[in-house]
Amino acid sequence: MGRGLDGLAEVSGRIRGAIESVIEGKPDVVRLALTVLLAEGHLLIEDVPGVGKTMLAKALARSVDCSVRRVQFTPDLLPSDITGVSAYNQELREFEFKPGPVFANIVVGDEINRASPKTQSALLECMEERQVTVDGTTYVLERPFMVVATQNPVEMEGTYPLPEAQRDRFTARISMGYPDPGAELEMLDVHGQSSPLDRLVPVAYADDVRELIEVVRLVHVSSAVRQYAIDLVTATRNHPELRLGASPRATLHLVRAARAHAALNDRDYALPDDLQELAVPVLAHRLLPSSEAQLERRLPEQVVADIVERVPVPNPRHG
Repeated sequence: MGRGLDGLAEVSGRIRGAIESVIEGKPDVVRLALTVLLAEGHLLIEDVPGVGKTMLAKALARSVDCSVRRVQFTPDLLPSDITGVSAYNQELREFEFKPGPVFANIVVGDEINRASPKTQSALLECMEERQVTVDGTTYVLERPFMVVATQNPVEMEGTYPLPEAQRDRFTARISMGYPDPGAELEMLDVHGQSSPLDRLVPVAYADDVRELIEVVRLVHVSSAVRQYAIDLVTATRNHPELRLGASPRATLHLVRAARAHAALNDRDYALPDDLQELAVPVLAHRLLPSSEAQLERRLPEQVVADIVERVPVPNPRHG
């Protein structure tokens, strides 16, 4: 396991450096994107236009030498435009399957909430089960498989809210935020002549990522830490300011992400600290505030932060 962690630190460091050469001044965002990749999860990047959502998704995709497909979500996009379609081959006189863009290691879904809920739902099976069923035939997707989707805030014109089932399949949601003035000035200098994405070369292979995922799976999560994850999620289900709490899938995603977070911190065991750091990005996007909370403009992120403050922290050495 020690050598595995050494290898993970080296490869993940290369990937992080490559992404940070494009996304300046956002180390926490880049780190979370890496955590989700190693947790075999999917990432939702939500923010206003123009702050680098697609740039982050493309930088992550280009830093690993694997198959990448981009889907621009639009109101007229059909489910078959994502999954693929069976077409009749005149020469062979039979139907043959033409795979859609979801058949890639990293799928970049741009402005996912501009498509209709029906089309968004085409991603449900592939995100959860790593497979696609078209006309009664099931096709297994190659690993690693990660959906990196960007969306604009729902109140923006021409957007549909993501269905609850769709949001629940994203391991974490992050907001890019505006760059600080120094990073923005540097961006004007660097991005002024050409896009830094053009200079980004892959620094790892799909096989490397598969190996790192196996290392992460071996990270120990004590019974006390697992119980703490359950306590945090249960608190969202009983909270008066939430009308929809987190699902059992959320608990699973929280523990998987904690394993990856621990491994990136060069530990072969998870701590309550890992869960605390990840609670907001992993849980908040799955929650629906009560009407009273909406009136008071209380965000789910604030509720999760309160829950982390309130739920007793276990001794990680127990179990």
